[in-house]
Formats: sequence, structure tokens, C-alpha cells
Amino acid sequence: MRFVYPQGKAKALTFSYDDAQHYDRELVPIFNKYGMKATFHLNSGTLDGGIFIQKNEVAELYKGHEIATHGVQHKNPTMLNKHQLVLEFGEDRKELEKLTGYMVQGLSYAFGAYSGDVKEAAKSVGLKYARTVNSTNGFHTPGDFMEWNPTCHHDGGIMDLGKNFLNVPDYIELPLMYVWGHSFEFGLKNDYSVIEEFCEMMQGKEDIWYATNLEICDYLTATRSLEWSADGKIMKNPTAISVWFTDNAGNLCELKPGEMKCLA
Repeated sequence: MRFVYPQGKAKALTFSYDDAQHYDRELVPIFNKYGMKATFHLNSGTLDGGIFIQKNEVAELYKGHEIATHGVQHKNPTMLNKHQLVLEFGEDRKELEKLTGYMVQGLSYAFGAYSGDVKEAAKSVGLKYARTVNSTNGFHTPGDFMEWNPTCHHDGGIMDLGKNFLNVPDYIELPLMYVWGHSFEFGLKNDYSVIEEFCEMMQGKEDIWYATNLEICDYLTATRSLEWSADGKIMKNPTAISVWFTDNAGNLCELKPGEMKCLA
């Protein structure tokens, strides 16, 4: 058997953008135009300030995408003690949940800075994943969601990597392309052409799951949470998310929440 993404999609594509500067107002419509899904990491303590978006536009602007934390004040996490970390992450989460009306469970590390203590503090306030700035230039899924290394920054050869992703070799199971950056990197130059060209190249592919960071985290966590019989022929899904796979005959199968299947 072989795991696939929901509805049998062969690969997944996601984006992650930080800081919530007003240039997001130009970036979000590009993602919407081409059917992309992105995660936007916000500092709730800077919203309503000069170059940042307003709190009252958060829910509507990012509708259909995911809001995640970036720390209340964008402080370097490795410079904070445990109590300060809990406040920096937890208070940001609380405020963003008020603005969105849903659970905020993701993080990107401000300045890309993290440590073991930072990861533990983030988990302690209910965060499920945290993105680094360490590009892999590859398409493998993360082993540790609290140290989620993206594929590339949008200035890191995104078009060539995108072409490779569209033709990713079969030996990579559940291939994932993860692009990150800041909208001001486009806005200060008044040039969004790189991201628009990439989205145009990626749009409408029947084998790609366009998903937010959290959707991918939740799905992959579900695949890793399946329970197996001693002989490996029976599996049970104890999660609340359907898991999809192809059996040995190549048939697409869905293992629904609470369901058990025999692979013999």
C-alpha cells in the first residue's frame, strides 16, 4: 500500500508568509486568483500599526486561508525565558483566535530562531507545528513538525524547483512543496511577478492538493497515528480525519475516522 493525499492527490503545495504588512492585500488576491492556499503568520501586537494590516480586516482578507502565530511582538524566541515564550506565543494565539473565530494552531519562528526550549514552549500552548527558514530544496515531509523546514524561499529558484515538483520521482512518498517569504519583498519593489508566474504554472493540477500548513500537518499526523495489527495486515484510523491510500492492486481507498480495514 501507499499513502496519498485526500481524494487521491499525489502531491501537496503550500505557502507561508510572515508579518502581515499591508502588502498582503496585494498578495492574497494572487493566491485566490490561481486557487492556491496559504498560511499567514501574524504578530497581533503590531496590527493596526502604520505598515501593518488592521485587525478589523483580518477575517475577511485572509478568508479561505490560514492564520497562524508569529509571536505577539515579533521577538526573537531564543532571547526569551520560558514564561516570556508562553506569553509571546500564547497571547498571540488568543488574540488571533478572537479575530478569526477559529483555533489558531500554527507558528513560524520570528527571525527563524528556535531551540529545544522554544519548541517545547510552543507545544505547551497548543501549537501543532512551527516553520523555520531553513530551505531544503526538496519535497519530503517533515519528521518533526515543530521544526518544519520549507522547500524554499520564493527567491530561491522557485520556478526551477516548481518544474521539478511537477515531475517529482515516484520514490518520494507524499511529496510536498512548501514556499515561504514576506509580502514586503514583493511590495517594496512593486513587483509580484515571480509569485504570480509560479502560481500560474501550478494552478489547476488534478494531482496537487492545494492546502494550508495546518491542513497538511493534520493530515500527515493522521497517517502517522494509524494503529496496526501485529502482522501489519489490519489498520485502524483512531483520528477524526480520513486517510487515503492505494492498495497493492492500485485501487484508491479511504480509511474513515474510526474505521478498520484488512489489507490482505
